[in-house]
Amino acid sequence: MLKRILKLSACLVPAMLAVGCATHKAAPYDYSAFKAAQPRSIVVLPPLNNSPDVNATYSLYTWVTFPLAEAGYYVLPVALVDETFKQNGLSSAADIHAVDTVKLKEIFGADAGLYVTITNYGSSYTLLNSVATVTANARLVDLKTGTVLWTGKASANNNEGNNNSGGGLVGMLVAAAVKQIINTATDAAHPVANVASLRLLSGGMTNGMLYGPRSLNYAPQ
Repeated sequence: MLKRILKLSACLVPAMLAVGCATHKAAPYDYSAFKAAQPRSIVVLPPLNNSPDVNATYSLYTWVTFPLAEAGYYVLPVALVDETFKQNGLSSAADIHAVDTVKLKEIFGADAGLYVTITNYGSSYTLLNSVATVTANARLVDLKTGTVLWTGKASANNNEGNNNSGGGLVGMLVAAAVKQIINTATDAAHPVANVASLRLLSGGMTNGMLYGPRSLNYAPQ
């Protein structure tokens, strides 16, 4: 068995080294609509979950308020927003995302709505590793006009910066087995969702959210 693993590793290493690291500078985002609207308050809708993990929606939902508030916006309490939808017979994120923006404005009084979609949430397992990953994208929409003010995407995983070269192949296999047990027994993606939300919604990031009026970094237009 060990000989087969070593042969497999010998085949994989050259392929891994052959993959180049191409870097592309992102084009500047057009913030003209964002700056014209100057939203002060945001209602975050329950995230739409396109991953197979049923925990994804509320895991990420618990983290979104902090980066938005730190960026300088008043964010309606997500628990209150979620309960309001349920009281009105809406428990599906897909149905909630389909509600007319004017109706959302009427109910919550917020300037903008944040629509989040989770595309990846959970752990993936390979021979030598177990990695929890969260990827999500977001749209900020003016609730008065339905205009999209900003879109963004972010991803995070719990293997970033790890160096698995120590301990040899056997050590890597043992470490991967232990990590897999931990990831299976717990929701390893939940703290990763925090990092993803910070990358997605923090103010001042490249092509990210602009600072809001409650931030000292706010630059009114």
